Amino acid sequence: MAAISSSLHILLSSLLVCCISGAATSSLRFPDDFLFGTASAAYQVEGAFLEGGKGLNNWDVFSHEPGKILDGSNGDVAVDQYHRYLEDVDLMKDLEVNSYRFSISWARILPEGRFGGISATGINHYNNLIDALLLKGIQPFVTLSHYDFPLELEKRYGSWLSSEIQEDFGYYADICFKAFGDRVKYWATFNEPNIVAMHGYRTGIYPPSRCSRPFGNCTNGDSETEPFIVAHNMILAHAHVVHIYRTEYQQEQGGTIGIILNTMWFEPISNCAQDIAAVERARDFLVNWFLDPIIYGKYPEKMRKLIGSKLPTFSRNDLRRLHKATDFIGINHYSSLYVKDCLLTSCQSGMGSSRSEGFACQTGIRDGVPIGEPTAMEWYYVYPQGMERLLTYLKERYDNTPIFVAENGYPDENSPHRSIESYLQDVKRVEYMSSYLESLARAIRNGSDVRGYFVWSLVDNFEWIFGFTKRFGLFYVDFTTLKRTPKLSAFWYRDFIVKHKAVISEKPKHDYKQYSQLRR
Repeated sequence: MAAISSSLHILLSSLLVCCISGAATSSLRFPDDFLFGTASAAYQVEGAFLEGGKGLNNWDVFSHEPGKILDGSNGDVAVDQYHRYLEDVDLMKDLEVNSYRFSISWARILPEGRFGGISATGINHYNNLIDALLLKGIQPFVTLSHYDFPLELEKRYGSWLSSEIQEDFGYYADICFKAFGDRVKYWATFNEPNIVAMHGYRTGIYPPSRCSRPFGNCTNGDSETEPFIVAHNMILAHAHVVHIYRTEYQQEQGGTIGIILNTMWFEPISNCAQDIAAVERARDFLVNWFLDPIIYGKYPEKMRKLIGSKLPTFSRNDLRRLHKATDFIGINHYSSLYVKDCLLTSCQSGMGSSRSEGFACQTGIRDGVPIGEPTAMEWYYVYPQGMERLLTYLKERYDNTPIFVAENGYPDENSPHRSIESYLQDVKRVEYMSSYLESLARAIRNGSDVRGYFVWSLVDNFEWIFGFTKRFGLFYVDFTTLKRTPKLSAFWYRDFIVKHKAVISEKPKHDYKQYSQLRR
């Protein structure tokens, strides 16, 4: 293991960190109970895709289909955290983080959803991970669904296109609350359900690959209708699970539960009234699409006017559960874009330009100049001021509901022509993190109730449709040997945390029930 404390990079990193961040971060202030952590997703890091009785999930099958993953890879092994979790927990301890955001593989707990048995091996694995974290003083922050679900649910009733999945998600969540809730104090129902709806059912680039022209060329699907059906079922599944937690577990277990959305900050491409109005539509069709129903019990007015009858409605029973159906808002925030009106002015086709996307065309370029420094990923620019502006917007729209920045990070292109040393000296990542954390701190200083920050990611891993072509990790991973090596950003983040974090101490309890006998 490449422990930080034993690396010769320490002296060099200290000098570089001083040059990069200077005194800028020394004046930053964070709440005493602020969480500093790293984030991951089960399919991206665990591997062991058929070990321990785990069933197939949607990504297990999708990643094996030719042409779906950029480099032809898959997550069968990923970076093998299933077997190496103790090593990775030690890396987190070296980083001085006080929290780790990870997801549970639904199919590892319930190989066939509620239609089969509960996997005792799966329960034990996450018990072991949670206890290992707590023994090192690291709080588990658990996401119940990070894109993946048992394939059986797709086969039986079309997964998120059916309201039946609300029952499955509630059944799964209840098992997790029983098994892990005595030690887990932070729960998120979904990671980026807005991306699941858009990429799984509009563009079709994620499973189950449903779309229609002009958005994509899929075998099945309706890009103008299905994303709204899927979103509706995910919103109601979230509310169902929040209700279960609040009525049956929260008082005794003392935790909180929320949802995590993909976010962008949007700037008008011009100062004209039409482009300014288009910015609000872009926000409605990305984030407010989910948060308005969950907090206020209704879809944004602009969405209802544009989508009409294709936007589902909530029943009276739905509305009873939807009022303030979250304890916190989680945001994954990386970048910002310009927005151009396509409602009153003509636009060429592009992301956001259709009716089902709000007639709000999105671009990173204005007059040939990018909104911020480009990175290794399209639509991904360095624009740190967007963090503060987004947090301020959410504070004002949602009555300062507590917020966690659940993901934020910087991508490198994985190239066989680059030396390992060039990846380890990731100055651009340090600059990125420093500027975004400074922007986050300004938002806190101005009243935003932000309670945590999780960098994406602890280690280089499988990046969904990009496979292993992108590297986000604080630790470099040799994808052949799976050896982890700290990058400059790991040293920088550790030093930053040491200056700013609070000590959160909670020993794991070992008197919890043995769940190996759990049955449906």
